[in-house]
Amino acid sequence: MPAKRTRTKRRRKGKLREGFTTGTAAAAATKSALQLLLTGMPLNPISVTLPEGRVLSVPLRRSLLDGKTSLCSVVKDAGDDPDVTHGAEIGARVRILGPTKAKTEIVYKAGEGVGEVTKPGLPVKVGEPAINPVPRQMIQWAVEEVLDACEAGRDKRVEVEVFVTDGETLAKKTLNPRLGVLGGLSILGTSGIVRPLSHQAYKETIEAALAVARAAGRELVLSTGGKSERFARRLLTTLPEECFVQIADFFGFGVEAAVKLGFTKVTHSVFIGKLVKMAMGLHYTHASSANMDLGILREMAREAGEPEELIERLVGANTARHALEIMQETRSTESIIPKLSERAMEVSRNHSQGKLDIHLFLFDYNGQVIFKA
Repeated sequence: MPAKRTRTKRRRKGKLREGFTTGTAAAAATKSALQLLLTGMPLNPISVTLPEGRVLSVPLRRSLLDGKTSLCSVVKDAGDDPDVTHGAEIGARVRILGPTKAKTEIVYKAGEGVGEVTKPGLPVKVGEPAINPVPRQMIQWAVEEVLDACEAGRDKRVEVEVFVTDGETLAKKTLNPRLGVLGGLSILGTSGIVRPLSHQAYKETIEAALAVARAAGRELVLSTGGKSERFARRLLTTLPEECFVQIADFFGFGVEAAVKLGFTKVTHSVFIGKLVKMAMGLHYTHASSANMDLGILREMAREAGEPEELIERLVGANTARHALEIMQETRSTESIIPKLSERAMEVSRNHSQGKLDIHLFLFDYNGQVIFKA
């Protein structure tokens, strides 16, 4: 609890503190462990080369040398990002398996708390430890730096077993089981740095989920969250669970990414608030950057021939949910909602450049279908 209060204070003061990825943590642990194996002394602090060229200093947590195997670990620091892995112990066990004919070869193993890939569509092959390509590159650099510094030569076959203490428990709070990463966490990161509350991080998660969905078929259901996904799954029972992807507020990005991956059909599963913002033409629908404008209901209601008294009530509603209650009370949902939904679907088609067959479910907050198109 104290750690959470400290991070909240840092947020309130202004600039958010950056952290480092699980990939950076794994590379740091590997580098120190190999140094320990070759010299009898671990590195502390550990300098890690990031993909962008920066060098980051990471403190060592623990080290152990046991014959021909060494172990080092670090504590993952996500900065001010609400990352499930913040504070987790991430480490590596390292062994030198023997010489190679030319360059350094890394043999990866999934230790405790690191998952294995069981479904196609991810950047790592099925059956491999869930250590993504960029972290693998960083680990490769770390190993080569130590071999060069110790004058051991790069012609080595090195086994790197990455582990995350309590990683299997932490993974239950992530999308890993849905993506087919079982037994623990993924070792991730494209820049090596965690930027707090990063849109890029969420987009990368969406892209990973879409890639798994694409391996399962060409039909996709995009929901705003767990509740709207659950309601859609009750109706679309023949689709595999991989085809349901939560995109939160990334409406435009989700549709555009679906086109790039070659989907042919997308169904949106939404509540009234997101429907209104979609119909407004917003690419990103979060409240912080996209204020709700119920003025669009004036246009839809007038097209439907509704009286001005009702129109002013709708436009003056406190929220989109309140506006829906007014429509239900006055029995005007059947005239207004189809027009609003068609406008939202038209925006979605525009995001897809007309390449997707667009469908839509609008649910009330109890899971009843208000409209489907």
